[in-house]
Amino acid sequence: MENGISLYPGLGLPFEESRTLIGEAAAHNLHRLFIALPDYDCDLGDIKGELSVILKAAREHNMEVTANITPRTMTRLELKELSPSMFRMLGIKTLRLTDGFTPTEIAAFSRNHQHLRVALNASKVNSKLLTALVEFKANFQQIDALHSFYPRPGNGLSEDFLVSKTMLLHKAGIRVGAFVPGSGRRCGFFHAGHPTLENHRQESIGLACRHLVALGIDYILLGDVPPTSEEMQLVSQLSDKAVTLRAKWLTANPAARAHLRHIFTARQDAAQMAVRAKEGCQLLADRIIPDNITPRPAGAITIDNEKNLPCMGEVQICRLPQEAAPGVNVAAQIDEAELNLIEYISPGRKFSFLFHE
Repeated sequence: MENGISLYPGLGLPFEESRTLIGEAAAHNLHRLFIALPDYDCDLGDIKGELSVILKAAREHNMEVTANITPRTMTRLELKELSPSMFRMLGIKTLRLTDGFTPTEIAAFSRNHQHLRVALNASKVNSKLLTALVEFKANFQQIDALHSFYPRPGNGLSEDFLVSKTMLLHKAGIRVGAFVPGSGRRCGFFHAGHPTLENHRQESIGLACRHLVALGIDYILLGDVPPTSEEMQLVSQLSDKAVTLRAKWLTANPAARAHLRHIFTARQDAAQMAVRAKEGCQLLADRIIPDNITPRPAGAITIDNEKNLPCMGEVQICRLPQEAAPGVNVAAQIDEAELNLIEYISPGRKFSFLFHE
């Protein structure tokens, strides 16, 4: 996943701090930078000078810059037209065209020869717009989408709405990004975070990120400024290859621990009471002796032991509570706050675990 950070020129972050933050993000292998150009109310002051510093630092660190732009932005920055060559020269590689641009304008810009990408406002896309873009011969190879952030409490998206819009865009072959809040919140519009989903406003950043991955989001941006080094490190390590669940070890057995560190695939024949790994037995490198033979609550991660010899090594996650069984070890327990992520492990989907003691 190509994830990244955000900056909001004109809202008070010192120039030098912006430059340093871009360097730190690049050092953490975060190579996306979202810039909200001033459609919002702010003292324009030396806004062009601030943008110059930010864009120069982004070029130096090979950041993929997405700039949010509206007709009002163009007026405030005295831009006469959507000039692909000018934006490319500045180092901006994607323009997020929000309210005020027509399907004709979006389609025309998507056909530019400077290879600038267009990012649609994923939160407002509908079938009518996508049909119009097809009609006006948009170049979908140069179109992405990015959900909005919602700094005002109570205004963030619901999960169902985000999923419906994301699925609509995925059907059109368009990648989709979204924002998570952080702990910075010194630079922005409110002090309640900049999430896409309302439920993430007070959520831990790790769970918020893994939730978005589980929902099918293709890339994630830290919405709050400045993010901490720990937050940047966490986001840089995200993978869209699997639904990842945080869990507590209940076994000290080295063979069991090594076995559960694999990435698994949910079987196509989905069981009612458990998620079953397709590869459990095939990946087994050592025998599993009986250990922690206890009742299995919802969220228990289990391994069949040598008493279930034909199935030794099978890995399951309990969807519903089950009784203890002599041939089944309860090796770990998914954290209570993360139990809802189990529902996203659909047949054929990859899953993995993030363990703690």
